[in-house]
Amino acid sequence: MKFAIAVHGTRGDIEPCAVVALELIRRGHDVSMAVPPNLIPFVQACGIGPALPYGVDSQQQLEASIFRKSWGIRNPRREWRELEDYLSQGWAEMSNALVALAQDADLILTGTTYQEVAANVAEHLDTPLASLHYFPFRANSVMFPCVPGWLAHAIWPMAESLYWRLMKRADIAQRRALGLPRTRKRAIRRIVELSAVEIQAYDPLLFDGLAQEWAGRRPLIGSLTLELDTDSDAHTNSWIDEGEPPIYFGFGSMPVECPAAAVAMITEVCAELGERALICSGVWDIPESSSPEVRIVRDINHARVFPKCRAVVHHGGAGTTAAGLRAGMPTFVLWISAEQPLWAKQVTKLGVGTSERFSIATPESIRTGLQTVLVPEYRRRAAKVAEQMRTPRDSVEAAADLLEAAARDGRAGEPQFTYVGSHRPADRHEHEMSPAAFDNTGCDVLTDRAHQRVIRFNAVHSSDRRIPVAE
Repeated sequence: MKFAIAVHGTRGDIEPCAVVALELIRRGHDVSMAVPPNLIPFVQACGIGPALPYGVDSQQQLEASIFRKSWGIRNPRREWRELEDYLSQGWAEMSNALVALAQDADLILTGTTYQEVAANVAEHLDTPLASLHYFPFRANSVMFPCVPGWLAHAIWPMAESLYWRLMKRADIAQRRALGLPRTRKRAIRRIVELSAVEIQAYDPLLFDGLAQEWAGRRPLIGSLTLELDTDSDAHTNSWIDEGEPPIYFGFGSMPVECPAAAVAMITEVCAELGERALICSGVWDIPESSSPEVRIVRDINHARVFPKCRAVVHHGGAGTTAAGLRAGMPTFVLWISAEQPLWAKQVTKLGVGTSERFSIATPESIRTGLQTVLVPEYRRRAAKVAEQMRTPRDSVEAAADLLEAAARDGRAGEPQFTYVGSHRPADRHEHEMSPAAFDNTGCDVLTDRAHQRVIRFNAVHSSDRRIPVAE
């Protein structure tokens, strides 16, 4: 079978799709992939390619000035238009790239962001659509445990409507270019009705009751990761072995305005606590260095290095959070933007860590957070959570099984397939949902609306005790 995979975002968005692509290739399928131009070298180095460019440079997009603004009194119309323009960057280019990529494909797979682009192309080509979600992206009550179910479900369509209005111009223009009819139906509602399967690439342990609420229609398979070794792993492991286990600090693709200030704060706090610091600089423009107490490297293999640490401190990305939990690490989330506060909340709820907003962090608050997670009880609880997490191998096999079944279903009818646990993909439907396709017990499909990512604008603080952060 032929799979077309088109995904936009940072490495944290691209890597799960790359994991699935490699497994499908291993199974003998034809896989083509499109990713942001800055991440083409990454996927091709993994053995997938040649990859096509898909949209704008995602790192430049993340570092755009719109994320550097603090809250304040501004012209609402101007701000709306600026956000509207920002979210539609590269939309037409992504559409054209995916049309070329997906010719004769048996299934289109996309990620969490820019699903609207892929959905329109799938409709245009009459090709089954599947997606990977990295956090709960559809209507549910689990994320609002203190809110009545009816009110929780009412929140989602309002958020969906607001988000679609931001993307409506680009969506309408794409549908016109593809020769698709105009529609008054919101994009996410169309995606829900069109999708063959929406795979939840995070562990069900993190959202107790969600799998039951969705009744298997959106299978929760666990986090997907390549667990890639890096050139610095051997030296890093040697450095770790030369002293006490360090505390890991890393913030992935998230930019900050003054990386040097962040490193200085980390170094200061760890020195006061008598702890060693392993700092993964990621996209930060700071040189690699090493001393007995502090080591700075560009990248590490989380799966290999995390188990050797005392605790992990990070931005709360879905992949990094899962890696820390799988390693049984007490976790301190210093979240920055997007869905990261959600993962911070789940870490706290599990009793394996604490969290704080990065932009308001001070040496005193970081010291307090570290002292909290270094209490032995956090380590014991983290070890118990690690035992219950799904393995990367199980996760990728489940994802590939579901995609193969969805592709067969879309082209040849109902698949004969044994699914992992109680989870199975929803049957693909054109104009209506077949009652036999789902077990809808306890779930109102009509109110099953999409939760759209909330863009947060963190304040840039003038205090020299805080680190300004670009979100």
